[in-house]
Amino acid sequence: MRYLSPTSVDEAVAMLGAEPGSRVFAGATDVIPQMRSGRTNPQVLVDLKKIERLIAVELKGDTWVVGAATPTIRLTANADFVADLPGLAHGAGLIGSDQVQARSSLGGNLCNASPAADSVPAMVANSARAVVAGPAGERTVAVADIPAGPGRTTLGPGEFVVEFHIDRPDQSTSDSYQRVTPRTEMDIAIVGGGARVSVDAEGRCTAATVALGAVAPTVVLVPGAAEALAGAIVVGDDPDQAALDALAEAARSVCAPIDDMRGTIAYRTHVAGVLARRTVLEAARRAATKGGAR
Repeated sequence: MRYLSPTSVDEAVAMLGAEPGSRVFAGATDVIPQMRSGRTNPQVLVDLKKIERLIAVELKGDTWVVGAATPTIRLTANADFVADLPGLAHGAGLIGSDQVQARSSLGGNLCNASPAADSVPAMVANSARAVVAGPAGERTVAVADIPAGPGRTTLGPGEFVVEFHIDRPDQSTSDSYQRVTPRTEMDIAIVGGGARVSVDAEGRCTAATVALGAVAPTVVLVPGAAEALAGAIVVGDDPDQAALDALAEAARSVCAPIDDMRGTIAYRTHVAGVLARRTVLEAARRAATKGGAR
């Protein structure tokens, strides 16, 4: 096995094109366990962490640009990023232990293509885009369109994710990520939920996007979320229960989970509705705190 460490995107693309059987990695927190278990046996490993663009975190105008190989610990330590995107920051902070977070990345968490990935529901709820590099140049694709199923992505031969673009929420908008796990720490989500919600000065929902993880082969959006919550009170001690019930039902309707050691189909489907409500209410509360809703 050979190890290569390019210092530019173009160099990485060239290496991947010249080395059949090569595999990119960022922190290797997934690749190394897979190699040890025999699930993968790449002939060439291409380390992306020496490419400056892939480890940068910048606010450019109203868009957060996060390098795909940026260690997640740098996101959770960035006060401005956490203030703008607390849900996504929380999801990133759940990827393994502190030691793992010094190596783990949003790009790796996405491209490992686990349905239970903790950062992906919040990225999808925030309509994050990925810049993908490859032999044909660069293209931008919705993060939601990259996973194709457990362990599979839509990336073509020689392609890799360079960076993510995430719109900065305005003063009426915030996000949330929550999950249910068998243990409180260091575990894989039975169900994960991400939400991005906007509210007006009265605490009524003006926009909502909800995404669920570990309830289908890939993270799924809840198409009926915005309709269920439109104009509903979602801030304060007396939120619109009928709207939240409609949201929960919409969330359950998109579920196609599996039975496994962590949870049954029935349990996962039920929890999906619960987390949809919880994440929406948390995101709405955060948005109201920013915008001053009553």
